[in-house]
Amino acid sequence: MKKVVIVNGIISGLIVSALMVCSTLYFINKGDFDNGMIYGYASMLLAFSFVFVGIKTYRDKYNDGLISFGKAFTIGLLITLIAATFYVVTWQIEGHFVFPDFADRYSAAMLEKARASGASAAEIAKQTAEMKEFAEMYKNPLVNILFTYFEIVPVGLVVSLVCALLLKRNKATV
Repeated sequence: MKKVVIVNGIISGLIVSALMVCSTLYFINKGDFDNGMIYGYASMLLAFSFVFVGIKTYRDKYNDGLISFGKAFTIGLLITLIAATFYVVTWQIEGHFVFPDFADRYSAAMLEKARASGASAAEIAKQTAEMKEFAEMYKNPLVNILFTYFEIVPVGLVVSLVCALLLKRNKATV
């Protein structure tokens, strides 16, 4: 199981990290955070296709075509954690060296979006205060790391759950 988890976790992590670098360079530089987010989550789903591959490989190649829901979910979760760690490390490097002003850029884009949608002065003032609080929290590396894990891990959990349900097989088929 260890080999399947490590290989598929690394492949998934490399895919999600490479696509994140491409998308952040493109979308953050354009200030297009909405489309960047859509592309980012789509790239996570693509990378997590290796959760399916890993569970199926373990079941068919190493476990005589059988796997319980729990074992399948565990394999998916471990692949997710490896991929998520690649994602977090990549963002920490990219955020520190390429986008040290990410929080400011994000805040400015969100405030501009609020203004464009016709938000009142009170709503904009409230959002400005929230964005300042976000930018200050985001400076803390631990908070930054946790926020980044919270972006990707829920997606991996859902994919792991679905794949475990689809691939579980407790009885040999004839």
